[in-house]
Amino acid sequence: MEFDELTALRKNSAAWRLLRADHAPLVLAFLGRVFVGENIRSISQTDLAGRLDDELYAVNERSGETVFPKSPKAYLDDWSASDVGWLRKFYPPGVDEPHFDATPAVEKALTWVEALRERSFVGTESRLNTVFELLRQMVFGAETDPAVRIAELRRQRDAIDADIARLEGGHLDVMDPVAQRDRYQQFATVARELLADFREVEENFRRLDRDLRERIAGWTGAKGELLDDILGSRATITKSDQGRSFHAFYDFLLSAAKQEEFTELLAAVSGLPDVGELDPRMRTIHHDWLDAGERTQATVRLLSEQLRRFLDDQVWLENRRVVDLLRSIESSALAVRDVRAPTISMEIDDTVPTLVLPMERPLYSPAARMAMESATVAVGDTEFDATALFEQVFVDPQRLARAVRRSLERTAQVGLETIVGIEPLTQGLAELVTYLSLSDDAFTVVFDEQATEQVHWSDADGSSRVATLPRVTFVSRRTEGTVQ
Repeated sequence: MEFDELTALRKNSAAWRLLRADHAPLVLAFLGRVFVGENIRSISQTDLAGRLDDELYAVNERSGETVFPKSPKAYLDDWSASDVGWLRKFYPPGVDEPHFDATPAVEKALTWVEALRERSFVGTESRLNTVFELLRQMVFGAETDPAVRIAELRRQRDAIDADIARLEGGHLDVMDPVAQRDRYQQFATVARELLADFREVEENFRRLDRDLRERIAGWTGAKGELLDDILGSRATITKSDQGRSFHAFYDFLLSAAKQEEFTELLAAVSGLPDVGELDPRMRTIHHDWLDAGERTQATVRLLSEQLRRFLDDQVWLENRRVVDLLRSIESSALAVRDVRAPTISMEIDDTVPTLVLPMERPLYSPAARMAMESATVAVGDTEFDATALFEQVFVDPQRLARAVRRSLERTAQVGLETIVGIEPLTQGLAELVTYLSLSDDAFTVVFDEQATEQVHWSDADGSSRVATLPRVTFVSRRTEGTVQ
């Protein structure tokens, strides 16, 4: 693994977060005993809080101080928070009280911690035999040549015949105690790992369900295409790699003959004197597998029902929208039923489409560059009349804004024509344009394009001027009424 990947895991993995927690021993001990040791897949908040209360009391008593001061419910809420992810908090159908289940992160953290224990005996032969057997199954199962498969089956038959011949000749090979302990240790490890994998399988099914819901929520195509793609969501989930592997295992486990054979083998192994210390949980491990498998199957069924209900809601909303459109059309038809035909009219943008061909646009023409001759520069006339430079017109917008504010002290809004009537324009058109562009915190400028007004003024030479423009109204910001 690379550094960046490990950094991301350290930051985002709930299992790593659990191992780094200050109260990790409490979490691992309590959740491991309840959800892993007892194989509980769903427990109510009341029962789990009661068990945690007893655990906290015992730990605080042994420590001689209050190591964990919070209430059991507070700890459960902390462990099930979205940014922690050690418990899954959910409401079963028809139940008002929240229930809890451990997440796969707890199983992974427990597996890692248990691997830290020192073992007096570490078997390797059984695992090597398992590796060889898995390789044979893969090579033999993927072979497409019938002759090769027949040759392999004949080899297995010859090996069996040789074993039978040795037994008939009085040669009985018995597995020694070391090999028995080795294989029993391998069996117990695989059995526990298989049981722990069910939570991760169930979580993967939920993730597949969330992906399906995201596809439905973001769907922009036709409804028929969506139904063809999503309808039968149970098949979509079960046809995934996770689903096919799980259902193959579950069908194998539900076989009555396999269950009977497995029970007999467990009983026989339990009676072997050379196996050593037996794991008491292995006696009923197949029942735990069945319970966990049924729980996962129930989750898939529930997700399928919820997804179908989600699709039904989407269809109902679309049907309701269609009905609303039809009713609006009917209402419009009833409203114009008694109106004479000549008075009914409609507008369209144009009678023919407007065609704009790309080649009708002119090509780019670069601007002509003017040649400048700067080789000979002549001295200009220094004696000239500069009065025109100082006769530029400057309109003070603050003076005009003060005039507007004075008018708004008596009313909530005032028109431009009224203001000009009170304080006539002295700088002509430039002053009028400045009125139109005023911006002030005390008022806003409103233009009414549907009405016009005329503004009169006189130039410096005595000429009368008239400007026709949309009605302009200055509205005080202190009021929220409409412009009259």
